[in-house]
Amino acid sequence: MRHPDAGAAPASRSDARVKIATYNVNGIKARLPRLLEWLDETQPDIVCLQELKSSDETLPIKDVEAAGYGGVWHGQKAFNGVAILARGAEPVLVRKGLDGEPEDEHSRYIEADVMGIRVGGLYLPNGNPQPGPKFEYKLRWMERLRARAAELMAQEIPFLLAGDYNVIPTDDDIANPRSMADDALMQPESRAAFRRLLALGLTDGLEARHPKGRLWTFWDYQAGAWQRDSGFRIDHLLLSPELADRLVDAGVDKDHRGREKASDHAATWVVLD
Repeated sequence: MRHPDAGAAPASRSDARVKIATYNVNGIKARLPRLLEWLDETQPDIVCLQELKSSDETLPIKDVEAAGYGGVWHGQKAFNGVAILARGAEPVLVRKGLDGEPEDEHSRYIEADVMGIRVGGLYLPNGNPQPGPKFEYKLRWMERLRARAAELMAQEIPFLLAGDYNVIPTDDDIANPRSMADDALMQPESRAAFRRLLALGLTDGLEARHPKGRLWTFWDYQAGAWQRDSGFRIDHLLLSPELADRLVDAGVDKDHRGREKASDHAATWVVLD
C-alpha cells in the first residue's frame, strides 16, 4: 500500500540531534548478531538497511523490535531487500519501489516519514557485467531515482536518500582505482548519473565532512582487502538543502567491519541538528 505524498512529514524532535545511518548487512539472518550488536553500541535514530536477502515472511522483525526499533520492510527471497528502522518510533510507509518500470519486481527502494524527515532507503543495482543488460538496468534505475528526488525537491520536504549506491564517485573514493577500472561501479556513465543526482541540489553527507576522501565503506572478502585496507566508498547519504544545513557530523563505523562474520560493508552515518 502506498500512502499519499501530499502534506508535511511528522513534527521533528527539535531538542535533540538525529543520527541517521545506512548499512548493507549482506544477509540479515546471517548477520543478525552483528546488526543487533551494532544497534546496541551505536544507537542510531534512523537506519536504512540493504541486502536483507530474506522474504517478508522470514525477516527477523521481532528481534529488531526487541532491540527498540520499529520498521518498515520490503523483503525479497535470497537477494535484494531494503528496510527503514527508527529507534523508539514507527516509520510511516510512503512507498515501495520507484516509478518508471512497472515490470521491475526487485526490492530495491523504500520510502517513509520518520522524525520529521522523509527517508528514502535504496539498494542500487550493481550493473556488472558491463556493457550489457544489467548495466543498462543500473543506469535506468539511477534515472528513475533522480526523477523521484526531483519530485521530493519540488515538494520542499526535508529528505535524504541513503543506501548502497554501487557507485564509486571519484578516484579518491577507492584505494586502488586501477583494480576496478572496468567495473560498472566506476564507469563514466555511472559517475555521471550520480553527479546528476547531486546537481538537483543534494549534498553528499560524508564527502561534505571529509572532503579529502580516502574513507572507505566497503572491503571485499577476497584478496585480503580488509587486512590491506583496500576498500572503496559506495554507501552514501544524500541530503536535501534543508537537511544539509543541519549537518554537523558524518562517519563510518569501520571497526564493526573487522568483527567475526561481519558484513563486507560498514555502517555509514550522518548527524543532524
